[in-house]
Amino acid sequence: MKLLRYGLKGQERPGLLDAAGRVRDLSEHITDLSGTALTPASLARLRALDVESLPVVSGTPQADLRLGPCVGQVGKFICIGLNYADHAAESGLPVPTEPVVFAKWTSAINGPDDDIEIPRGSVKTDWEVELGVVIGEGGRYISEADALKHVAGYCVVNDVSEREWQLERGTQWDKGKGCDTFGPLGPWLVTAEEVGDVQNLSLWLEVDGHRYQNGNTRTMVFNVAQIVSYLSQFMSLQPGDVISTGTPPGVGLGQKPPVYLKAGQLIRLGIEGLGTQTQRTVQA
Repeated sequence: MKLLRYGLKGQERPGLLDAAGRVRDLSEHITDLSGTALTPASLARLRALDVESLPVVSGTPQADLRLGPCVGQVGKFICIGLNYADHAAESGLPVPTEPVVFAKWTSAINGPDDDIEIPRGSVKTDWEVELGVVIGEGGRYISEADALKHVAGYCVVNDVSEREWQLERGTQWDKGKGCDTFGPLGPWLVTAEEVGDVQNLSLWLEVDGHRYQNGNTRTMVFNVAQIVSYLSQFMSLQPGDVISTGTPPGVGLGQKPPVYLKAGQLIRLGIEGLGTQTQRTVQA
């Protein structure tokens, strides 16, 4: 299933994408695509629905029908840094021996095609296409062998980052990671059974038509099962939590010389089977 949230910002309703590319409304069955609506039992009920009987929503998704973040009411937005060896190299940092963990504030979450704001005073706003993992079954101390059973599905994330604030303003990455609009999620949450081999997905990003990032999840330092298991040793994972799993090389910081975003640019990014995002940059 491709599950989504549609409508005006702050008024999104749950839906799914049917085989013809139309949005079907799920409001009679779940109140939002969040929390317990993402548990295995809830997803099984949604899977059993007759899609053709669901109301069709007018409009074309990502054209004249806005899509919101594909997960609502996110409890935790957890990120993994330097999880592609070649990205660590372009950042001038060693390949980690354990996952590098930081957080994006949930106030950073944005729709997949909403504008990205360049923060006031920023001169080093950067891009990062990443695979997002959405937790469906919560837990603690999850084994690697069982980890993927706790995943509801996957989505595209743009881990927008302000590099000066991340790297030059002390050691707290979070300052450069959680600005408003720095966390586009979507366009849809693709449930795990539809994704196939999550460790063999191509991902890419372009700015103004120039392809900067080309990668594949098979080159992750730590795979999805390892990340879910690892994080569960330090915190309880709960339905609707989002984990962003790191970016392949090609970020602005790694260009020679570095290239950073400015207002008026167009970002496009996507992951094989998970859809695409398109964002305009604007000045905050």
